[in-house]
Amino acid sequence: MPIVAGIDSSPSTTRVVVCDALSGKVMRKAAVAHAAAGDDDPHEWWNALVKACDGDILDGVQAVAVSGQRQALVVLDSAGGVIRPALMSSDYRAANSADELVVEGGGAGAWAAAVGSVPTAAFPIAKLRWLAQREPENAVRVAAALQPHDWLTWLLLGGVAAPVTDRGEASGTGYWSPVSGDYRMALLSHAFGREVAVPRVLGPVEPAGTTSAGVLVAPGTGSAMAQVLGLSAEPGDVVISVGNTGTLFAGGLPRPIADPDGTVSGFADATGRFLAMTRTGEAMPTLEAAAKMMGVDLQTLSRLALESTPGAQGVVLVPPSAGQPGSLTGLRLARMTAPNLARAAVEGLLCGLADGLDLLASQMKAAGTPVRRVILTGKGARLDAVRLIAPAIFGVPVAVAVSGSFEDGAPGGLTSTGVFAALDATGVPRPGSGRPTGAVMLGGSEIMAIGAARQASWVLAASTAPAGEAPAEPPRWNEAVMFKDSPHAKAGIGVGVRAQFAGARQAASASMEVMAAPVPAYQGLNGSASA
Repeated sequence: MPIVAGIDSSPSTTRVVVCDALSGKVMRKAAVAHAAAGDDDPHEWWNALVKACDGDILDGVQAVAVSGQRQALVVLDSAGGVIRPALMSSDYRAANSADELVVEGGGAGAWAAAVGSVPTAAFPIAKLRWLAQREPENAVRVAAALQPHDWLTWLLLGGVAAPVTDRGEASGTGYWSPVSGDYRMALLSHAFGREVAVPRVLGPVEPAGTTSAGVLVAPGTGSAMAQVLGLSAEPGDVVISVGNTGTLFAGGLPRPIADPDGTVSGFADATGRFLAMTRTGEAMPTLEAAAKMMGVDLQTLSRLALESTPGAQGVVLVPPSAGQPGSLTGLRLARMTAPNLARAAVEGLLCGLADGLDLLASQMKAAGTPVRRVILTGKGARLDAVRLIAPAIFGVPVAVAVSGSFEDGAPGGLTSTGVFAALDATGVPRPGSGRPTGAVMLGGSEIMAIGAARQASWVLAASTAPAGEAPAEPPRWNEAVMFKDSPHAKAGIGVGVRAQFAGARQAASASMEVMAAPVPAYQGLNGSASA
């Protein structure tokens, strides 16, 4: 039985899973926490990887792949040494640099046409511009620009050969085009002032090399691309990660995305196809703030929300976004109940995500792939209210990824530990509803590690196949990830909730415009201005 491993290096954790290469069954796993200080020392990632692989966890492994946090920048000198701590994707110091590049490159539409997306502070191209402007003493030493999974893969191979990457990771740099399939070095040179070495881009089943122990190393990929692989997501599946922000993405697209507004970014995926991604504003902070305001924890907020009705009796919470204040409207004495406030918070979060889903769906449809299902991940997906209300708001089936079995067969909700419990017909957990079923919801890092392992299995199969007979698709894994579907919503419920939300948001926006308007000087009783 062939065995493969996947390694995920996330912002605060390095995780290893070892899987049966044929079925995907997870056989062994380990996780090690590492520092997440903002400016992260890449050596902390490597040390955590080595520690996670200690002992016999990799015994018998024939192939391995690495997934890593996207759009962090690791710069190396001519000797291969790390010059400074990594500039992380969440580092917004390069925001002005990104804005400059967009203008200098001819605007958002020109960038989208050239590289599929419009640079923001997260993109390595913007970080390179920032480095050249703000740290010239470091910039002059830069010989190569890598991202985390590139660097870790390079070290797995001994840190001697030229670094490599994959299409998915390269497409998030701002200087590799998923449209043309090559680097746009003129863009990099313009941003940084000169060329630097970049990793060679491997094909989906092209080996990166072998370790000193003879283990085949696959190309690896970025975190979003690894999630698509780990979930075995099909074309039309949209993954929505409900974390500090909402991140929505879909892989398996037959054509690249080039949104001229830059709202939806077009990347490559890890299968030779393409991926679309967009982000929304505050997600979990909205629910956390609402829970704090009400003096309850998140699980209680979730339970209360399910005690209210769709639309929360007219109470609407519009979450703050992009520095703009939100609003809480529709309050009447009879409506000011804890369930209505909790429901308004959850519906406000989901309506914001639904707006992002609409934008993504438009680009997916243009690429020939309509939305068929949403897969929820992240902290928010652990809340019953989010998972159960989402189908009505999104207007499509919703599922979460789980491991283990859920043989009780009833529609399921998640307890505070992420284990399914039974629900009654209204979607409210039944008191004392019995034993946990063992269907534990998978976290994002484990899904990514499974995705890396699935890629390793694909590359292993291709490496042993006769010439011209390499498998065209990743293996179908039936035992790594299963799905638990949310109960279907009655048609039309979400339409009214979203219309109510849109009206409240428009009113809040109009109110802000009025408040921002200059106040005319007081003319006095005789019509003359006075101080």
